[in-house]
Amino acid sequence: MAGKRDYYEVLGVNKNATDDELKKAYRKMAKQYHPDANPNNKEEAEKKFKEVNEAYETLSDPQKRRMYDQFGPDGPQGFGGGQGPFGGGYSYTTSGFDGFGDFGDLGDIFSSFFGGGFGGNSRQSARKNSGPKKGSDLNLSMDITFEEAFLGIEKEVYITRNETCDHCHGSGSKPGTNPVKCSECNGTGQVTQIQNTILGQVQTRRTCSKCHGTGEVITDVCEVCRGKGTVRKQPKIKVKIPAGIDDNQTVVLRGEGEPGTKGGSKGDLYITLKIKPHSIYTRKGNNVHCDIPVTITQATLGAELEIPMVDGSKETFKIPEGTQTGTKFIIRNKGFKYINSNNQGDFVFTIQVQTPKKLTKEQRELLIELAKTMNEQPPVKKKGIFG
Repeated sequence: MAGKRDYYEVLGVNKNATDDELKKAYRKMAKQYHPDANPNNKEEAEKKFKEVNEAYETLSDPQKRRMYDQFGPDGPQGFGGGQGPFGGGYSYTTSGFDGFGDFGDLGDIFSSFFGGGFGGNSRQSARKNSGPKKGSDLNLSMDITFEEAFLGIEKEVYITRNETCDHCHGSGSKPGTNPVKCSECNGTGQVTQIQNTILGQVQTRRTCSKCHGTGEVITDVCEVCRGKGTVRKQPKIKVKIPAGIDDNQTVVLRGEGEPGTKGGSKGDLYITLKIKPHSIYTRKGNNVHCDIPVTITQATLGAELEIPMVDGSKETFKIPEGTQTGTKFIIRNKGFKYINSNNQGDFVFTIQVQTPKKLTKEQRELLIELAKTMNEQPPVKKKGIFG
């Protein structure tokens, strides 16, 4: 989080703040630092206003808030490139802030604060509605095995999404033609209405019903996409999953979501990992746990054991004489890797002494002789309170 303040600190709330508390804090801070409300210190106000919006945009989204709490505003880096942990557009989290384009119609918010007195907000909203807009994000779940989470893996997944129509290049118009300016809103995407009230005239704006806010009307429709500018496809996407990923963590693929409009960037693809349970190993934090069965003689005399690791290798480990059931031993640095770190968890195994259920005649006789040398006797029954 170098160079960035804590988002909770920016909004003046604690880490357990509810959605309502976040929204209330955001409205208060946004009103305080809105550039129009600070004409004498506009540059500093705009900087703080941007910081407040960035914090709220992240914390108001449950998925982004969970990832922020885990990794901070920049996400885990160091997986090969400046474009995210894996390079090529992969990362784990995002602040998502790019100018003021991702925060909805701020004019509506501030008109409720200031009664429309700042002016210009409606015009900004109109320009925004007719300008570039980022595409929607996509979400999906992926099942991986315990070993795949341990070692990391590259997988392929089919997704269903809209893609820009190759025939009209996303315009929605028949090749050789172009959309025309909407005559209803004069290309602004919004229609102004004036109503007479007892308090005087009230001016409101609504989205143009003819062009649906785009400011343009398609007269000659593309026969491939039928005017939408996009077609439905199922591309195959490669996903790099890092070693050490945990259950319910999310990998983000930048630019693999829905296409933007009016030249806007593509949305992102969020893939939440579900790790299948293993029959032998369990995970606690970044440590691997398992039970290792041994015989009575191994536990009694001590033994060198070959312990199977998650990656398929084996580690030789010597247990001492007289090892009891439930005794735990640790093999250092053989657990899960820490994301964005060279550190590694441990491998913890618990001894389970196996008592034989069937013995040969010879084995039984040997155990009887052993018992005699150890002066073993059956437990003495204690008398009850009635004698």
